[in-house]
Amino acid sequence: MAVMDDGMVRAPRNGVPEHDFITMMIPHHQGAIDMAKAVLLNTSDPELRNLAQGIITEQQNEIRVMQAWLARYQARQAGTATFPK
Repeated sequence: MAVMDDGMVRAPRNGVPEHDFITMMIPHHQGAIDMAKAVLLNTSDPELRNLAQGIITEQQNEIRVMQAWLARYQARQAGTATFPK
C-alpha cells in the first residue's frame, strides 16, 4: 500500500483531469496487482486464488490501455496546444 500511495502522490500531474486520472490510476492498478500476487503466495483458498488471478489479468490489461492513452495524449501535446475531448 505504501508503494502504491507513493506512486500516486508522485504521479506527474498537469491539471488536466483526464491526464491526472490516468497518471494516478496506473500506480493504483499496479498496487492491486502487487496485492493480488502477495495473496497468491500466501493462500490456498481456491476462491481467493481465482479472484487474485482475475485481478492481475484485468489490472494489467487496464494499465496497458492507460499507457496507450497516455502515449497518445503526450504525442498530441507535442504536436498541438490542446487535446481534443
